[in-house]
Amino acid sequence: MRLSNVVVAIDGPAGAGKSTLARRLAAALDLPYVNTGAMYRAATLAALRAGVDLDDGERLSHVASRLRFELSSMGSPRTLLIDGHEPGAELSGPDVERSVSRVASHPAVREVLRDEQRRLGRHGAVMEGRDIGSVVFPDAAVKIFLVAPRDERVARRAHERGDDTTGAVAVALGARDALDERVNPFVPPADAVRIDTGGRDADEVLQDALRVVASSIGG
Repeated sequence: MRLSNVVVAIDGPAGAGKSTLARRLAAALDLPYVNTGAMYRAATLAALRAGVDLDDGERLSHVASRLRFELSSMGSPRTLLIDGHEPGAELSGPDVERSVSRVASHPAVREVLRDEQRRLGRHGAVMEGRDIGSVVFPDAAVKIFLVAPRDERVARRAHERGDDTTGAVAVALGARDALDERVNPFVPPADAVRIDTGGRDADEVLQDALRVVASSIGG
């Protein structure tokens, strides 16, 4: 299946499987893949390195505006580049993990990154995040909302981080969820199709998503 100028918005909480699905779906649809969470993490890392006060929304927005976001010219799917490089492991470090929700809570930062996300997706893309279908592309042709049991989300996040200490990951994920709910309330798109990834492999989830795409675009 190949599409053009279609935005597929994939939203859901951390560890629900957004990145795995989004990358595979982008390849299947021949569309770019944009991890919008990496954009917030990049802004957070840049702010931490510059010593910017994480409560200063105006300065944080300036930090975010200086980052260069683009799509790679090679590979399938085409992916997000930040200042010319693919997002690296440093964006998943503990300092960023603890701080990204605070940075993302500032409207000025969200405005800068929202505009960048719209620019990146304007010719079609599979985009994953927390507010793609509700804020960034409210008119997206396809909206998918992923859910999974919390214990599976913890296990996946531990695997992503290469951390065998699932208890520590569970605490960190719970703290992140609580902070996100307080500073950046999660409002799923009302018209999104819900897919539960719990206890299912990536191929099954991909097939579900492809059916949603076909149904949503009338294909």
